[in-house]
Amino acid sequence: MENKNELSDEVFWKKKIKEHYKTFIVIIIAGVCAIIGMLLVLFWFMQTSPIGGQGSWSFNDWSLMHVVCFIILLILWELLFVGIPVALFFGVGGYIWWNRLSEEKKQEFRDREKKKTHRARDAGGGGGFGLFMFIAYCVYMAVQGYYDVSFGTFPYSFWIYSWFLTLMWILIVLGIPACLILLIVYLTVWRKRSK
Repeated sequence: MENKNELSDEVFWKKKIKEHYKTFIVIIIAGVCAIIGMLLVLFWFMQTSPIGGQGSWSFNDWSLMHVVCFIILLILWELLFVGIPVALFFGVGGYIWWNRLSEEKKQEFRDREKKKTHRARDAGGGGGFGLFMFIAYCVYMAVQGYYDVSFGTFPYSFWIYSWFLTLMWILIVLGIPACLILLIVYLTVWRKRSK
């Protein structure tokens, strides 16, 4: 049954691509232009940003503070020059395309959506742990006074050991309260249920 559904999905979308081939060509061209725009903004920012010395700094000139500032500014410039225009293009374009469709074609999409069962998919992502760990690492390095120290000052093992120390402090700060809460819940709720 699932194979038939997948096959019918494939047939359905092939049919829709043939019916609306101009729209799909515009979507592909816009996607390629967005990727090229992202790369151009990245190259422009690398060559003009004072963080990184307009692209002339070596690895020893960078510090954790420089990396964080560089990433934040790059994300903001990418959003300004690429993200917002692309979102507007696809939002307005999708709205215009949907309004130009006949009611029968709109109903085909609606019926197709009602038939589908939505399953949660595991995308295999980190679930935000990487970002949390990076923020905790930045906080730990700032507390230790190494936030603005260039990477070449210490051997690479120092930075790795600092990461493990950050993980240790996270486990201590989050683990001790979690153990206490579990102990209290065990003594007050679970133990009474077992009696």
